[in-house]
Amino acid sequence: MTLVPEHLSDAEYDGRARAALSAIEATVDRLLQDDVIDIDASRTGGLLELVFPNRGVVVVNTQPPLHELWLAAPSGGFHFKAVAGRWIDGRDGREFFAVLSACASELAGRALRFEA
Repeated sequence: MTLVPEHLSDAEYDGRARAALSAIEATVDRLLQDDVIDIDASRTGGLLELVFPNRGVVVVNTQPPLHELWLAAPSGGFHFKAVAGRWIDGRDGREFFAVLSACASELAGRALRFEA
């Protein structure tokens, strides 16, 4: 199965990328409010850094020239393109929020779920 990235305008990319970052921030806020885990989220433009209690870090970064979202975590780096309304990793076909959830869960030592 070949994944075909969507051809997004810059404005469409920007809207989807901002929505993804906002969804992550909303989940972190909910986790803090529900006293599940203390994740420090800090956003500067298109870069969102999540720092976990064990000092592990996940970085999500928009890449406007490439129309990609990048995710960096101790377990690796991932590049996601818009495919059929979702962000999909070009190497293994995994969905962005599933990868983020796995990376965050690993650092938290407990299951965490992020979604769009």
